[in-house]
Amino acid sequence: MNAVRETPARQRDRLGAALERLNAVVLGKDREIRLALACLLARGHLLIEDIPGVGKTTLAHALARVLGLSYQRIQFTSDLLPADVIGVSVYDRGTGQFQFHCGPVFAQLVLADEVNRATPKAQSALLEAMEERQVTMDGRSHPLPEPFFVVATQNPAYQVGTFPLPESQLDRFLMRIELGYPAATHERALLRGRDRRDLLSELPAALDAESIQDLQRRVPEQHASDALLDYVQALARASRDGTQFAAGLSTRAVISLLRAAQAWAFLHDHPGVLPEDLQAVLPAVVGHRLRPRESTDRRGPAELARALVEAVPIP
Repeated sequence: MNAVRETPARQRDRLGAALERLNAVVLGKDREIRLALACLLARGHLLIEDIPGVGKTTLAHALARVLGLSYQRIQFTSDLLPADVIGVSVYDRGTGQFQFHCGPVFAQLVLADEVNRATPKAQSALLEAMEERQVTMDGRSHPLPEPFFVVATQNPAYQVGTFPLPESQLDRFLMRIELGYPAATHERALLRGRDRRDLLSELPAALDAESIQDLQRRVPEQHASDALLDYVQALARASRDGTQFAAGLSTRAVISLLRAAQAWAFLHDHPGVLPEDLQAVLPAVVGHRLRPRESTDRRGPAELARALVEAVPIP
């Protein structure tokens, strides 16, 4: 199958099929699924923060199955070592040289499960991989497969045995989302339905790596008008003025916001990026990057993002 030769209409059909199959496994979370797909199309990485047992791992596995990507799960624990993530060099007596053995990070979709239960040293093993899409060992760089998409899950900070992710690592995630509890009707369907693991094993792929790379190349071509860019910059200035937030959005965060909005517009077949597209992805993109200026301010990520939107009128 050569995805480059596919017509836009055919690609839309395949994206629609992917959404339909994901929604059949992860019930009642259409918006979160769309955000996850937009994150991938924007060549970002996704952080899912929530309590155990609400479907974080199921969503990651379902994404890998439906998108036709190779999949590896890394269970982050307090004794995890960087070599357990990126791999290790082993001396080969036959050749007299060290041979690099790839770690589980060498997959197209990597699930970093409970990433904040590992020590900062182990967490940092993902930094180069997420930013540079390569791993360096013994002075040699080893490229990671394309597309490369990290889905990390983390438990709330108040739970026992967690190590907060440093801001430098949080910034590597394009989006942070929560799944939350299912609605009563969807929970009833889960109670009456088949085990999600059984459904995952039968889930057919709707896309493949080549078609996803083609879609990723098309996302930056989504038109963003000067007025839309004015809006993006106005949001950035509002975050930096020092009245509400401890630190404003970085340049990387602003670029990420635009890319995410382009991916959201592309996913919804809009002719160009609309302010509504920007507002749709803004909480997921900026919520984990903003902190309130005052230590007594208890607003969460969603409230901080909403305050930013309310502070800036649409041009």
